[in-house]
Amino acid sequence: MRVLLVNTSEKTGGAAVAARRLMDALNNNGVKAKMLVREKETDALTVSALPSSWRLRWHFLWERLCIYVKMHFRKEHLFEADIANAGSDITSLREFQEADVIHLHWINQGMLSIGSIRKILESGKPVVWTMHDMWPATAICHYARDCKRFQTACSHCPLLPGGGADNDLSARVWQRKQRVWTQGNISFVACSRWLERQARESELLRGKFVTNVPNPINVGVFCRKDKAEARRRLGLPVGKRVILFASQRVTDQRKGIRYLVEALSRMVSDYPEMKDNTVVAVLGGHAEEVVGQLALPAFPLGYVSDEKTIVDVYNAADTFVLPSLEDNLPNTIMEAMACGVPCVGFNTGGIPEMIDHLKTGYVAACKDAADLARGIRLVLDETDADEISRQCVSKVMTAYSYQRVALKYIDVYNQALAVKDETV
Repeated sequence: MRVLLVNTSEKTGGAAVAARRLMDALNNNGVKAKMLVREKETDALTVSALPSSWRLRWHFLWERLCIYVKMHFRKEHLFEADIANAGSDITSLREFQEADVIHLHWINQGMLSIGSIRKILESGKPVVWTMHDMWPATAICHYARDCKRFQTACSHCPLLPGGGADNDLSARVWQRKQRVWTQGNISFVACSRWLERQARESELLRGKFVTNVPNPINVGVFCRKDKAEARRRLGLPVGKRVILFASQRVTDQRKGIRYLVEALSRMVSDYPEMKDNTVVAVLGGHAEEVVGQLALPAFPLGYVSDEKTIVDVYNAADTFVLPSLEDNLPNTIMEAMACGVPCVGFNTGGIPEMIDHLKTGYVAACKDAADLARGIRLVLDETDADEISRQCVSKVMTAYSYQRVALKYIDVYNQALAVKDETV
């Protein structure tokens, strides 16, 4: 079986990381998997890039410009929406023609347009689409938050000025998607049970095959290592407790940094001795912009792409905190747990599926900084560190290993191929 995984980027972003890991997992389990990207960042032979062209940049710029105009030249929600009005036709590429299954991942920001997806479906090849967020099930947004219009038909979009209208941008994109999504052999895979439930509620996906398969992680790379040595390499204090927060962009409000700021302030107020025995490490872009807001001594580590250094960062931590307001199946939680680090997060999205409450960490009430502080304190002071670390590793080995996830996807591919055979 030959599978072509399609994603905008090769390494940048959670979806890229997950797709790249899945490609490796499939190749380790008898599937000939390749990856097609717009932004190739390594010399890997199994990863191909779209043919270099000025059009690739233009696709991105044209879509952003159209959205910018519809948002009345406001930047507030500019990158929370995608309309897929421009993208590349990949059906003539050798990689596409050789594949038995086309596996879409995160294909936004000019990689594929709705028209490009229509051509893929018209080719007759079975399509599997891993949903790394809600965009395949909504009109233009990646996360619907409190909006439920995707359950019937998108319009009056909260991302648009004035809350949109009956025939706003979201309504028109919805109609284009609806015409295309009904075509061809397409199966949707959510990375979490939460996202699967959201997908099943979408009118766009009515009657489609929808299931859930988690992202995989290489437990040979992300594993427990010597904590003191990891801290020395990173320049973190060896004799203190380390709370870790990580995000590709630390200032992304969806990742909930403001709740961590408030939780730490509460903890220091109640337990002032923490200023002497606990520090915070912040991993991600713009880290230096938030460390001054934290009530504890903080170390901005910045954006790190080197995998060995990232493993060191996790191993240096005593707990990983991710108070996301909405998230699918964060790679960061999976990576931390694989390194034996207990996690604290909000009861939202796929996070409670990953953190077993009071067993591998703490699941706090959503948007409750006081409960978040309670969870951090409990993990640091009231748990058996060795036992909770062991439970974290066991959870990852059981649920997210390469072999386990690859076999689940092979089942999805075989089902998609069987449907193709029935329709020939």
